Amino acid sequence: MPYIDVMLVLLVIFMVTAPLLAEGVKVELPQTTSRPLAKVDQEPVIVTVDVKGKYYLNIGEAPEQSIDDQTLVARVAAVLRHRKGADVLIRGDQSVEYGKVIIAMSLLQKAGVNNIGLVTEPPKKQRRKRK
Repeated sequence: MPYIDVMLVLLVIFMVTAPLLAEGVKVELPQTTSRPLAKVDQEPVIVTVDVKGKYYLNIGEAPEQSIDDQTLVARVAAVLRHRKGADVLIRGDQSVEYGKVIIAMSLLQKAGVNNIGLVTEPPKKQRRKRK
């Protein structure tokens, strides 16, 4: 059960940072409701999994270029050496295979990440139809 609590906290973190992620790779995030968290001081490390299952990292020279598994692990591990306790988030397209997001989580754990959050966006409000 504690793992579920951790995931809910991370989900809230992602919801707070999602509006700040206007740049980068285009993905359609899943929608969910939760309370936003307080703002963080440092920019989080964000791994994006696009609809094709390719990985992108918001840090480095070319955040719009996909990277392979080994590069992802190496870069995130390097960031964590310099920024201990940095928030690490995954932005997964809602249409991507579930397994690709799980693999990304596994790669991040291999890089030394203990807490991983998932980025979502708030649900779109349904418009009322006028009579």
